Parts: sequence; structure tokens; C-alpha cells
Amino acid sequence: MAVMTRPLLNRRLAEFGTTIFAEMSALAARTGSINLGQGFPDTDGPEEIREAAVRALRDGLGNQYPPGPGVPELRRAIADHQREWYGLTYDPDTEVLVTAGATEAIAAALLALVEPGDEVIALEPYYDSYAACVAMAGGTRVPVTLRPHEGAYVLDLDELRAAVTDRTRLILLNTPHNPTGTVLTRAELTAVAELAIERDLLVVTDEVYEHLVFDDAEHVPLASLPGMRERTVTIGSSGKTFSFTGWKVGWITANPELTAAVRSAKQFLTYVSSGPFQYAIAEALRLPAAYFEGLRADLRAKRDLLSEGLAQAGFEVYRPAGTYFVTTDIRPLGAADGFAFCRSLPERAGVVAIPNAVFYDHREAGAPFVRFAFCKKTEVLEEAVSRLKRLG
Repeated sequence: MAVMTRPLLNRRLAEFGTTIFAEMSALAARTGSINLGQGFPDTDGPEEIREAAVRALRDGLGNQYPPGPGVPELRRAIADHQREWYGLTYDPDTEVLVTAGATEAIAAALLALVEPGDEVIALEPYYDSYAACVAMAGGTRVPVTLRPHEGAYVLDLDELRAAVTDRTRLILLNTPHNPTGTVLTRAELTAVAELAIERDLLVVTDEVYEHLVFDDAEHVPLASLPGMRERTVTIGSSGKTFSFTGWKVGWITANPELTAAVRSAKQFLTYVSSGPFQYAIAEALRLPAAYFEGLRADLRAKRDLLSEGLAQAGFEVYRPAGTYFVTTDIRPLGAADGFAFCRSLPERAGVVAIPNAVFYDHREAGAPFVRFAFCKKTEVLEEAVSRLKRLG
């Protein structure tokens, strides 16, 4: 029998194995630990939106293939949302594309816009699918590292400028930023916009945490800045805002040419998805402002609960300005290896977290940092805080 000598997995994906989220979720299940690793809520979103999905199913809406760009009701709701919240005007017929969550939107955008050999700048630490999608597109990822400074993670604009070369095709931006919780300021985004215009770059912006900003932080879509609408693909998602992560309803907004390019790649990925759920999310996007304000207030209280508990347990805490994750430094606890720390944490304290190093090319830069999710019930967070006190 002949023996295959060539590896089965495409060499572009050889560095990507089972995700850390799968490993840590399995560890949580095996040990009965509280899972503050993977970022999904432990309660469903608004009852009226769940009922809207049931109604769509019963009425036969979306049970067969929906239109490739997404159902018209959802595309109109997305366009209305961008106009009402940010003053951005998009044509729902030519400038909105519905995707299977933000993950597919990222993949389709990069597959459509990146040629082999193109460089893609991403802020490090970055969501793990970014690296895989750049690799599948044949691009080269160029990380620009956010670094801790005075209790927050900050972008070095000089480092960003220095990273741009003649081979740079686009900047992949994430704000509010997972995992650090940083929300880029208007001044920082203006500098990014000026750089993109100067060097003729595209920008793909992952804005799925747009409504999860706290205190004085403001979410500013890059596309709203002068000269950026025509060179920006903005990615949004329903999962984080409405707590229905399993429905996988995401979208992009961009000018007609960029939207058509992304649609060309997207149609050969899932083709279409989430038919009945699209109608429900169209209703969700039209919820009153009080819903979004209540969501922020609830998560802000949970952020404070977990942040204070982690500080009392001995962690150095970087209190996030956005998202539902908090990054901590484990060195005050006498540890420096996030992987080893997270793998031992279930036995030591009955809690699961994620080592930030998985989000870095420069693993040493992320080695002592660990991420916890606070999108959980208050009583779950209180129990987690109680358990973490065992580390002291």
C-alpha cells in the first residue's frame, strides 16, 4: 500500500490546529469549572426577538434559501441602523451584504480583497480567525502590537506607520477591541484614516462590539471619517448585541464596488444562511435606544464586579472600555506563562480563562496576560470571584 508523503492539510493552514476555545471549553466541561473563556452569553437575548424567529419559521419566512445578499427587511434595517446611530447612509440594495456571522464576513472580505503576497496589518493581539483568513487568502499578516500603558492598551501610531510597505493591501482594524477592551479614540482613528488615504490602503473594520462601550468611551465607525467611506468595509454582527450568538447573523456595509467584491467570495462560502433568523434580527435592530442603554448598563456592572474580584484575587487588571472581556496580568500572582496558568486554573480555582498569547504572533508579548469573559449571569460571576480568591 502506497504511503502518502505530502501532508493532508494545506500548508497555509498548517500552523492552525484546534482552537484554544475548544480546548478550554472541553476543560471546563471535564472539570465542572465556570467557563469565563469563550465569549458567549449564558442567557438568551430579548424574548420578543426569539418570538420573532419562531413567527418567521411558522410563517414560512426564510425556510427556503433567502436572497444571496440577505433578506430585504434585514438589509433595510442594517442601513437604517447605520444612519440613525452614526449618520452613515447606505443603499440596502447595493451596499449591504448579510453573512453567516462576522467570522464569514472577515473571511469573505479577505478572500475577496487580498492577493497572494499582499500584506495585511492587524492590531495584535487579534481574534484568532484573522490570522487563518489572511493565510487562506495567501496574504502575509503584519502585526502591530497594542501595548499596556497606565491601565489600558494603546496603539503606537508611529509603529503603525512604520509597518506600511509597498506591499500593504489593507489594515484589519478591530474596535472596540477583543481581547484588550480598548476603544480607539476619534483622534487615533483619524490618524489611521489619514494613513490609509496617504498610502491608498483599504481598511476592513470589525465593529461587532459597537454597542458595548462603557464610561466615556465612544464608538466611532472609521467609515464616518472624511475620505474613508469609499475604502472601508465595515463588519457588524447581531450575536454580541442581542445575545443570540448561535444564529450567526452578521453583515458588511461598504460602497457598491467593495460590497460586490466581498459578495463574489461570500457566495462560494455559505451561499446563504440563517433565513428565519434574518427576519428576527431585522426587528432587533429596530429596538428602542433603551434596549442598548440597558445592555451597556448591565455589562458595565458585570465588568466592575469581575474586575474588582480579579484585583482582589491578586491580578493586575486592565479595565476594558468596551467589549465583554477583561485582560489581566498574572505576574503579581508569581506566574508568567499564560498557557500553563490557564491549564492549571480549573484545578486550582474551578474557573476557565483564555491565555492571551494565542492572539499574538509575538507570543512573548502576550505570555503573562489572561482574558476573562463577563457576559455571564451575575450569580455566575459572583461564584467565579469567590473561587478565584483561592489563588491568594
